[in-house]
Amino acid sequence: MNGFEKRSALIKEKITSVTLEMLKTWEPKRMRITDIAKTANVSQVTIYKHFGSKEELLRETLKHLVEQSTSEFEAFIHQEPSMKEIVQYILGMKKGTYTLLRPSLVQTLMIDDPEMFQYLQMQYAERTLPLMVRMVEEGQARGEISSKVSANAVLMYMQMYMKSMGEMLEQAKAEESLDTFMEETLHLFFYGIFGREAGEQEH
Repeated sequence: MNGFEKRSALIKEKITSVTLEMLKTWEPKRMRITDIAKTANVSQVTIYKHFGSKEELLRETLKHLVEQSTSEFEAFIHQEPSMKEIVQYILGMKKGTYTLLRPSLVQTLMIDDPEMFQYLQMQYAERTLPLMVRMVEEGQARGEISSKVSANAVLMYMQMYMKSMGEMLEQAKAEESLDTFMEETLHLFFYGIFGREAGEQEH
């Protein structure tokens, strides 16, 4: 990569980072190239030169976030963590995604952009799903997941759980501790409302 290409990449990264930060408080339809350019301290021409349109900029920003999150998850799985560590990591990813982008906002971006929806489906089918299947199979081999349930059943349960958690995060009160909420969610995932770990004595 030559000097020009490096500068161009740095400018694109700056613009997408600013866009992601703005999406925490701005609705996509209200965002204008003028606002993004002013916040990023670049010209509108620069944004159009690198992205072509606001829609493409939003698309590239979300793709960058997905790519980064998926790559980090792949690296984590390759470390062969325990099932509990994996679920803790996934919940942490959910918390981080919620902090960056509200689930309802991501859904809006997907609905408004069929190309983005197709991209996310492809990422899930080609990268995330194989990792999740491997995760379940290794968990069963270690005796951390019951052999009585299939990988598909475990994944369906996890997906339902994560979806419900995302909805609860949307409704959580501002004054509530997100860390405490996540810890409670993790405990419920593994031990249910009964509340005791295997082998734990009731006092």
